[in-house]
Amino acid sequence: MSPARTSPRTRLAALTALLTLGALIAPVEAAGTPPAGAGHRRPCVASRVPDHGPARDVLGIARRAKTEMDLKSVIVRVTVDGREVVTTALGESMTGVPATPAMHFRNGNVAISYMGTALLRLVDRGVVGLDDPVARWLPDLPDGERITLRMLAASTTGLVDYVRLPEFQQAVVADPYRQWTAKELVALATRKERWYEPGTNWSYSHANFVLLGAALEKITGTRLDVLLEEEVLRPLGLRETRNGFTPDIPEPVLHAFTADRGTYEESTFWNPSWTTAPGAVETTDICDLARSAGGIGSGRLLSPEAYQELLNPGTVGLGHPTRTCPATVCIAQTEATHYGMGLLVLGDWVSQHPLFFGYSASQAYLPSERLSIAVSTTNGPTAPAGHSAHTIAQRIAAALAPDHPIPDFG
Repeated sequence: MSPARTSPRTRLAALTALLTLGALIAPVEAAGTPPAGAGHRRPCVASRVPDHGPARDVLGIARRAKTEMDLKSVIVRVTVDGREVVTTALGESMTGVPATPAMHFRNGNVAISYMGTALLRLVDRGVVGLDDPVARWLPDLPDGERITLRMLAASTTGLVDYVRLPEFQQAVVADPYRQWTAKELVALATRKERWYEPGTNWSYSHANFVLLGAALEKITGTRLDVLLEEEVLRPLGLRETRNGFTPDIPEPVLHAFTADRGTYEESTFWNPSWTTAPGAVETTDICDLARSAGGIGSGRLLSPEAYQELLNPGTVGLGHPTRTCPATVCIAQTEATHYGMGLLVLGDWVSQHPLFFGYSASQAYLPSERLSIAVSTTNGPTAPAGHSAHTIAQRIAAALAPDHPIPDFG
C-alpha cells in the first residue's frame, strides 16, 4: 500500500483495520496504562516483518533513511491509540552487536516535558500557581521576584542559554566526561546580560529547566527524580525510563558515536549532567518513548485547563529579535509552531526531539488520530549534523497522516 496510491482516509482506515486485527490476535496495553501483573510487562521487542500496509511503509522509510544519512542504528515504534503498528531496530549498537528495541538511550529534553507536566499537576491540585514568582523558592536567583514558574517552564525568562557560550562549548569539548553541577550551570547563565526582560520574548535556555527542577524540589520537598517518578513516569507506565546521576546507562545499551570533536569516536558515556536539571537526566527505550509521546501529548494526566496551558502557556505571539538576541535565538512563536510548557507544538503534533553527541531521538503525537511516533538513531562516520530521528519522524508522519505534516520549528 503506497502513500501515493491511497487517500489519507484510506490509509488511516488501513491502520485501524490493522490494529483491530492485532487486538484479536495479541492484545497490547494502551499507551500510558500501567500493565497488570506483578510488576512485569511485555518486553520491548521487534514486531513481525510486515509484507504490506502502513507497517511496511514505516520500515521502508527507516531503511532508506539509515542508508541516506549514514546512520549506525535506527529504532522505530509507531502506535495508534497505544496499539502497535510496527516496532523495529535496524543496524548496530556496536560493531557486530545488532541494535534491538529493548536497548536504552538518552531521552534528553523529553524529560523537560515531564517537568512541565509535573508542574501543571501541582497547579491542578492548587499547590502553586503558574504566575507565582520563583523567588519564593529560589531566593538567590537574580530578578527572582519578576520570574515566574510559567516563565521557567515556557522558557521566557530572558536568561542566556549557557550551551551557546563559547567558554562552555570549549570546556565540554575539552573534557566531555566532566560532571557539571546545577550551581555551575546557572552561574554561567546569570552572570551574562539577559537577552530580554522576563516574559517579553521567547528563547530556549537550558538554564530555565535547571532552575525549574530546583524549584519543583523546593515546592514539594521531594528530590526531582522521585517527584517525576511519582507524578509522570509511574502513572504513564514508563518502567524503562529512569534518571541517572552518573553517565551510566542501564543494560542493554544502545551505544553512540560522534565526530563532533573532529574524529569519529564513541560517545555513549560522555557526561550528560549539563543537559538539564539533576534528577531529570534520563534514559529510556523505544517502547517507553512511544508511550511517552501519547501520554504527554494527549495531556492524559492533566485537567483540560492545564492541558491547554501545556500546549500554549502564552508563548504564541512572542519571539522577535532584539539588540542582544538574534532571530535564530529569539525565534518567532506562531500558532503553527511554538514552544509549550517543556515541549513543542508543531502543526497538529505535540513533539520533542533531543540531540546529544551522537544520540538523536524524536517523540511525536497527533491527538486527532491518537498516532504516536518514536524514533531513536545513532550516527555513522559521515552522518550529517542535526536531528536525524526527527527527520525520520517527519517522513513517517507524511506517509501515515499526509494531511498532518510535522513542520520544522523556527
